[in-house]
Amino acid sequence: MDKMRRLAIMPIAMLVLAACQSGGGDGSPAASNGTDGSPPASSGTDGSPPASSGTAGSPPASSGAGNGGGAACDDATGDDLLAQVCEAGVILVATDPAYPPQSELLPDGTYEGFDIDVANEIGERLGVDVQFETPNFDEVVAGSWAGRFDISVGSVTITEEREAVLGFTQAYYYTPAQMLATAASGITDLDGLAGMTVCVGEATTYQFWLDGTLTLAGGAPEPANPPEGAEVTTFSTDTECADSVASGRTDFEGWLTSSTTAANAIADGAEFVEVGEPVFFEPLAVAVDLSAEGHESLLAELDRIIGEMHEDGTLTSLSETWFDGLDLTTQ
Repeated sequence: MDKMRRLAIMPIAMLVLAACQSGGGDGSPAASNGTDGSPPASSGTDGSPPASSGTAGSPPASSGAGNGGGAACDDATGDDLLAQVCEAGVILVATDPAYPPQSELLPDGTYEGFDIDVANEIGERLGVDVQFETPNFDEVVAGSWAGRFDISVGSVTITEEREAVLGFTQAYYYTPAQMLATAASGITDLDGLAGMTVCVGEATTYQFWLDGTLTLAGGAPEPANPPEGAEVTTFSTDTECADSVASGRTDFEGWLTSSTTAANAIADGAEFVEVGEPVFFEPLAVAVDLSAEGHESLLAELDRIIGEMHEDGTLTSLSETWFDGLDLTTQ
């Protein structure tokens, strides 16, 4: 087990030890006295999906057995990445802290969203706890993670370029890439964005499409052509495009993001309008770092789990919960 993983897991081991010493009867770790002063998650009564019990930097409570309790971990041997995850009893998952409804870090330190629920289900089926990490998206798709996290469940699109550094499972869902225009611009169609500036997340498929370098894989249909002469401005996360308009920024007219994120932002009052049909369709998958020694068995097990979640309806149920009744798990 590498030094980075030992450092990441040490606080978790201390929490489990503290729980045992406190005499908890259910075997679950005691609540952490986190240094961020965040309160415990409340049980919301508004009918919204429950927030994940995972807190920033600490694993959520899991119904998985942990430390070798899952079927995959029962058979894990040797020193490959799957065996290391099983031995540690926790999987480090990279996700986006500000990408609702896929994933969002809440003020109380918990996470919620579609990707969060998918990651927690993966952890449960492995039999390990989940610890969320929040690197910038460009760090994730660059590969060479150096053990900072084991997998990404962060709506990563399968592209030919990324396949050079990342290993992908089968897609767990698909989203349309939707162009929007600011309400103030008066633009009503895609051609109206010719020569205009479009805001996107940095190192995303949206930026690649506008740059003319997007090469989708995973059986995706051919993308539309971008507006002629369109310029690009970026943020680390594409939801910041909507936030910046709300704060008064006026130096771009367009925003390209997933249709789910666009609908969520508009419902929350973002002053944008959808422009035309989706410009391409993204196959989104769980990713591992190809440079991680012994990653093959973990990738194979993740792909098996995603296939199982398709077959038993889990992914469809989660999609319908988070995406207003839509099943985005088939193309």
